[in-house]
Amino acid sequence: GNLMGSRLLLALDETDPQRAFFVAEAAAPHLAGIKINWPLLMQGGLETVAKLAKLAPVICDLKVADIPNTARLIAEAAYGAGAAGIIAHAFPGAGPLRAIRDVAPDRDLYAVITMSHPGGGEFFDIAALAAVARDGGATGVVAPATRPKDITAVREAVGDLKIIAPGVGAQGGDPRAAITAGADLIIVGRAIYQADDPGAAAREFAAALGD
Repeated sequence: GNLMGSRLLLALDETDPQRAFFVAEAAAPHLAGIKINWPLLMQGGLETVAKLAKLAPVICDLKVADIPNTARLIAEAAYGAGAAGIIAHAFPGAGPLRAIRDVAPDRDLYAVITMSHPGGGEFFDIAALAAVARDGGATGVVAPATRPKDITAVREAVGDLKIIAPGVGAQGGDPRAAITAGADLIIVGRAIYQADDPGAAAREFAAALGD
């Protein structure tokens, strides 16, 4: 690996909490963090955050897209459960982002600038949403490894904010191309959590991302 430590985030989209913890324990030594999404939270409850946080920093990928008051209530629940970071959409504007940031100014807030699935960039204005992310006090942004050109554009627009990039593995994104384009951390899901040996898979991805 490199001096910065691992550049790998695990997207733990396993819906069986027991399997999720098995995967997390195996992969944790090789990770910069664990990203969890609605399906696992809905199956395992908020205590899932606290349990996983003992293994690695947890980013709650809630894709918050709501009015400031609701965004604040969601942030209070997620940060209160031990989340190190939250992912929110940028398109509702800077107000909801600020509301999340105000709940825990010392924690991370990532704003979605554009998405990794085919057609995922269609409705997203990178320059405008990057400005919203900066204005809203986001500490980082989400941009797709499936489209390195988008990462390059996002990097130019967000300055030194951290860029985390999903879409590597099952979605076919090239992790080295994403890092070359400006991504700081690479998000890998199925290629690790569905592997026969998730620990080995995580170790290989982490090593491949090292300088």
